[in-house]
Amino acid sequence: MANINADTETEEQPLDPAMERVRRKMIRLLAVSIGIMVIGLMAVLAAIVYKINQPVSGAVKQTATHTEAPGQPIGDALVGEAITLDPGTRVLSHNLSGSMLSLETRLANGTRQILVYDVATKRVVARISEAAN
Repeated sequence: MANINADTETEEQPLDPAMERVRRKMIRLLAVSIGIMVIGLMAVLAAIVYKINQPVSGAVKQTATHTEAPGQPIGDALVGEAITLDPGTRVLSHNLSGSMLSLETRLANGTRQILVYDVATKRVVARISEAAN
């Protein structure tokens, strides 16, 4: 008789109707929670993919839309232009900001000099020299 009693204990007893309703509500809540989490994860992944695929166009737009004169871009203003430098001068670096071009140079005697050139007026605006080391 001990065997019969052990078999009945291992079998699941049916739940009473109140507990069955609670179990169904919990399963439904679990399904809704998982669905919301999946939708949120898909939205985050879609935003990441969107941001990755966007071209970096801030610097390109700025140089493309800035003009020295109406209808004439800065790049076209420099075509065919020559800036006269002293003999033996080496250009170390350059920078273009708006219509101003700055050239960092090293003169033949070792002195560093910054030359500021206005592209719009096509003339040297300033020469800033530094003592040789």
